Amino acid sequence: MSERATGNGTGTTGRILDVAERMLQERGYNGFSYGDVAAELGITRAALHYHFPGKAELGQSLIERYATRFAAALAELDATAPDAAAKLRGYVALYTDVLSADRMCLCGMLAAEHRTLPTPLQNAVTAFFASNTTWLRAVLEEGCADGTLRCPGTPENTASMLLGGLEGGMLIARLDGDVARFTASVNQLLTALQPVRTEAPAPR
Repeated sequence: MSERATGNGTGTTGRILDVAERMLQERGYNGFSYGDVAAELGITRAALHYHFPGKAELGQSLIERYATRFAAALAELDATAPDAAAKLRGYVALYTDVLSADRMCLCGMLAAEHRTLPTPLQNAVTAFFASNTTWLRAVLEEGCADGTLRCPGTPENTASMLLGGLEGGMLIARLDGDVARFTASVNQLLTALQPVRTEAPAPR
């Protein structure tokens, strides 16, 4: 497939996506325009329209690329993390890395603007969070089954709590750029899921 068709090339299409992704993560979907992207790249709007006919198509490509990268990261955790607790720590690290780069989760930014987005983008954002919830639920079920995690509620509800805590924590931390506060908050979430260890009574 051509670079124009896939949107994954390292040429103009890739550079457009890189610039637009950064702008979206910093400003939101409604906070940047085609003109902003074209100006930063030093190309004409006509050139931008050649690669992406409209902003909706650009947004769709951004979500698809982001979701593909995220899915690859989750697959890597499944393949390398020794247990469910390690998978959750790795999942949290994905968010921490984004926040440390002074950005927000791309789909989290889009979720905040959900009602103003074109329908295809709304559906794509919903699908992103649904797939993340499914992955988290499976990890929680695994950990509860093998004893590496504590299960205070249903895996579905706990998965939603974790996802909401991470996305909300990013928004709050963004107010003052305090990544340490975000880390402390999410660590508390993870601590609540650690199994309670009972110490053996001391010998008499």
